[in-house]
Amino acid sequence: MLTKKILKTILNVKHTAIDDMKILPDGAIAIKVHPTKGEQCRCGICGRKAVRYDHGRGTRSWRACDWNTHKVYLVADMSRVMCPEHGVVTASVPWARHNSRFTKEFEELATWLSLSCTKTAVASLLRISWNTIGPIISRMRAELDANPAARFEGLVRIGVDETSYKKGHKYITVVINHDTGKVIWAHEGHGKTIFTKFFKLLTKEQVANIQIVSGDGAKWIQECINDFCPVAKRCIDPFHVVQWATEALDEVRRLAWRDALKNTKDMPQKKRGRPKKEAPRKDTTAKDLKGSRFALGKAPEHLTKKQQAQLEFIAKTDSRLYRAYLLKEKLRLVFQCEDAATAKEELDGWIKWAQHCRIQVFVELQRKIRRHYDAILATMEHHLSNAVLEATNRKIKLSVYMAYGFRNIDNMIDMIMLRCSDIDVRLPWEYVAA
Repeated sequence: MLTKKILKTILNVKHTAIDDMKILPDGAIAIKVHPTKGEQCRCGICGRKAVRYDHGRGTRSWRACDWNTHKVYLVADMSRVMCPEHGVVTASVPWARHNSRFTKEFEELATWLSLSCTKTAVASLLRISWNTIGPIISRMRAELDANPAARFEGLVRIGVDETSYKKGHKYITVVINHDTGKVIWAHEGHGKTIFTKFFKLLTKEQVANIQIVSGDGAKWIQECINDFCPVAKRCIDPFHVVQWATEALDEVRRLAWRDALKNTKDMPQKKRGRPKKEAPRKDTTAKDLKGSRFALGKAPEHLTKKQQAQLEFIAKTDSRLYRAYLLKEKLRLVFQCEDAATAKEELDGWIKWAQHCRIQVFVELQRKIRRHYDAILATMEHHLSNAVLEATNRKIKLSVYMAYGFRNIDNMIDMIMLRCSDIDVRLPWEYVAA
């Protein structure tokens, strides 16, 4: 039989006395324990000493980390205490968190694995329920992120964006600190009402300290800036501006494809048998235009030989579509100007060109860019990009995919904060070393 001191070392528990150990019929190991005298009769929520209320519901067990292939449980008699602040609650135990049926070390291991593996893999490895992982993540976030308001100190440049996390237009709003590249706040939903909740968490001094707010062209972002920090400059991310041009270009491509398809249908049908040498070849313009989306969307320096050939074909066959492509590329290059004055001159030239290009979607686009003219110039002046925020959105979607969906939005937000904020998540033995 192992000595009690060795058992405590293996379990890595403090303020805990070992009473007995036995092997259950299913091969699991049950270790009877109790808190030391100084840790008894403490409130499970605040940890303060309190008067014992009753013996509770008797014996309770907590799952600990496995010993090789054997499950390990800590078993103890649980009493309730009368806390002056929280009333009648279950007494705290030094080896587990309040309202948890797992030891602290087990939850630390499960949380670290959840950030690296799928929920299914973690559940299979630790032999726990798939639905158990979400509450574990929330308890760890609550402990490791004891003072979330500290992230709001020293905010100067922030970025805001919404990302979908489920089918049916369900969104989550994320705010990052551009200076640290970390998420500082996340909330379910999107729009002015949600972004307003973020500003209400800040003090007047913190709001006044914000100088730049970046995001897409959503109206609610500007409305919140006007309401809370009118001195701050609005920046529109270059990614979204170029995305507007890419979407307009794709609309022109679809229109060109429909026109080419209509012309193909008007041609005489092919007769049976082998065609004669002098017979006209089948018109494949519609098919070629339909497959040119990636060639038109990519930057010229990244094109393959086949895509370069597609662009040359478009330049010969459809001047309108090729002009739309040149407009998209011209707008993309505007944001690569190092000098703000040069970028302004190039943007003005692009607006003038788009205004007279006789392509309706680009005429509408230049009107949209004029509405956001000051925000785009501020972006080029400060060289600010939402690339970190877009990468964060990608991490959020990856987290959802890895979990095969979250049924509880609070668990999902806690996972986002553990993965994307400045919270330090470690393995159990790394906490001991620290």
